[in-house]
Amino acid sequence: MDELIREALRGGAVGDGFGVWEVLVALSLSFLLSLVIAYFYRETHRGLSYSVSFVHTIILMSVTVSVIMLIIGSNIARAFALVGALSIIRFRNAVKDSRDVAFIFMTMAVGMATGTGFYMAAVIFTFFVSGATYALDRFDIGAATVSEVLLKVHLPENLDYHGVFDETFYRFLADHSLISVETIRGGTLLELVYSIQFKKDADEIAFLDALRAINGNAKVALITGQENVNV
Repeated sequence: MDELIREALRGGAVGDGFGVWEVLVALSLSFLLSLVIAYFYRETHRGLSYSVSFVHTIILMSVTVSVIMLIIGSNIARAFALVGALSIIRFRNAVKDSRDVAFIFMTMAVGMATGTGFYMAAVIFTFFVSGATYALDRFDIGAATVSEVLLKVHLPENLDYHGVFDETFYRFLADHSLISVETIRGGTLLELVYSIQFKKDADEIAFLDALRAINGNAKVALITGQENVNV
């Protein structure tokens, strides 16, 4: 079927072997399919690192890869020339979320499929991977069964932080672990960061009040979504 479509689209030849309409179809199809992937990326994104620029990038990348595959065709010399030309490009932006890497490869795959004339494969792949993305998000596949939050509390440096909160933690928490200890305000205060799990039906407000009674009403903060926070 892909071969029949390619033959129908070979109107006026451009370069060696592909027609104007074939170029337009490859570009349009890669653009539309990458829009579908970008839509599901936006709808299933979690965390604080969402970027419109990244969404635009993966769409444009799909279209660009489609053109590259058209240009290369089956010409090995041209393929090596393009590899050499593209190797001079340096990307210094770190990918904040490993999930974003998967979407980069998805749109590249769509561009490669449309650029080489495998239109049906590109369509099937797009809707399959979009459905898989939605299912992973909708059913929380791989999500942790226990919810953890970060506790950040300030404590006067003259208090022993090793056991000062033990009684309060025992009353309200199912588990806790100390992540970091840092001196602030010229060494007059300690900033402690804990990873904690509340007991079922624990009163978070009462927990915070109990901590403030110990640290002299200094700062106490709970931070949710700790996987997106640098401490």
